Order: sequence, then structure tokens, then C-alpha cells
Amino acid sequence: MRELIERYLAAYNRIDVDGMLATMHREVVFENYTAGVLSVRTQGADELRRLAENSRYLFSARRQLILAYEERDGLATAHILFDGTFAVDLPNGVRAGQSITLNGRSEFRERDGLLIYIGDYSE
Repeated sequence: MRELIERYLAAYNRIDVDGMLATMHREVVFENYTAGVLSVRTQGADELRRLAENSRYLFSARRQLILAYEERDGLATAHILFDGTFAVDLPNGVRAGQSITLNGRSEFRERDGLLIYIGDYSE
């Protein structure tokens, strides 16, 4: 599963939505948790495409880097360093050109050789 995850992350880092979705099952579920609270959930490749297309303009550059990785019982966990540079001003006061760095983890499950579940967790 690691090679599949690395392909997904490489496409994510390039802001390549088609490349990201090429690694995903049509029934993929994506969830994002911030401080333990579910903030975003999509079900199916079409919903995830809409989310990815709508959010790709937020960053002029972004990168997820795997710091540690493990697989157990069909679940892969990657400890991730995320950094990005905002491309636009946001209502919360963040300005274009500002950078962000976060540590988090992502969980993945696979079905039929494609990612069926992605869960992103950050504080």
C-alpha cells in the first residue's frame, strides 16, 4: 500500500487532482479531523474531486512528507509533515504568501488496489 500512498502524495504535492484521483477507488471516503473534531467528510470520488478542485487554489505550493509509516491489519498510518504557502487572502486574517507548517497523521485503507479510505488528523 505504501507505493500507492506515495503516488497519491506525489500528485497531492503537485496539486494534480487527476493524479490524486487515479489512486482512489470510486467509493473512496475522505475525512479530515482537526483537534479530534470531524471538519470535512466526502463520500465517493465525485465529492472528493469537487473538494480537491475547490481547495487547490488555496495554496501556491504545498507538501506532505511522510516522517514515519506503519501498516497493520489492513490500515496504513503515515505520520505527516505538511507545509504550504497560501495563494490567497483568507477571511481569518491569513494573507497570500504566508506559510503554514503542521504535523499530523493520515490513515489509509485499500480496496481493489486503490485507496478506499483516507483520514487526515491534525491538531
